[in-house]
Amino acid sequence: MRRSTVLIAALLLAVPGSGQVNDDAKTYLNQGVQAFKNQGFSEAVGFFQKAVDIDPNSKTAHLYLATAYQGQYIPGVESPDNVRLAETALSEYKTVFSLDPRDENAAASLAKLCFDQKKLDEARDWNSKVIAINPKRKEAYYLLGVIAWRQWLVPDREARKALSMRPEDPGPLTLQSLREELKAKYLPMLDEGIVNMAKALELDKEYDDAMAYMNLLVRYRADLLDTPVAYNKQIEVANEWVQKTLATKKKKAAAQP
Repeated sequence: MRRSTVLIAALLLAVPGSGQVNDDAKTYLNQGVQAFKNQGFSEAVGFFQKAVDIDPNSKTAHLYLATAYQGQYIPGVESPDNVRLAETALSEYKTVFSLDPRDENAAASLAKLCFDQKKLDEARDWNSKVIAINPKRKEAYYLLGVIAWRQWLVPDREARKALSMRPEDPGPLTLQSLREELKAKYLPMLDEGIVNMAKALELDKEYDDAMAYMNLLVRYRADLLDTPVAYNKQIEVANEWVQKTLATKKKKAAAQP
């Protein structure tokens, strides 16, 4: 399972007394949560769907149903059934967001689902919505940085291949005309990605995943710089991020009981 059953149990705590769900729908939500916790996923979806049918304007009911579908989705598996799970979850989360455009959980879940499906432009848009709702959500800045790197990764590899440059060969890209063409398209995006990753690290100074991707952003962005001197300087910065990542992971491991 890719999504913890704990999330649905946590969502349940917000329902009693909230006034957001009528009593009949709430009964089905409770039954659905129990079924999901017992790994009765199809049964849970059935209960949550009944809650939605009874109270179609309840964002909570739609949120539970969306979460149940997302909980069964396996990123990277392209089978029709798995894709259907993701698309149904997306539809339900969008209903939640239409009912409440300030619902941070729905926006964040949409961002993650789009990211997992490699819909990177949509994932970027939803992460931007998350930040508009909660400017201190570090994961949204982190994903924006990762998206920038992913969108540059393939063009960079293709450019290196076209120039007969191996992945391990030092940069920058050797053909100036190609480098300038790619720079115009991708450099602003990469710069913004670095800014977003820095924001994630500002919010959590021990965010080792963000450190690891900061290394990648700086390292791959260096291929667009104008001179070997500039390139090497940025590789030194990237290497510093590698060391910071390793040191932080070691510190966290040592702190575990």
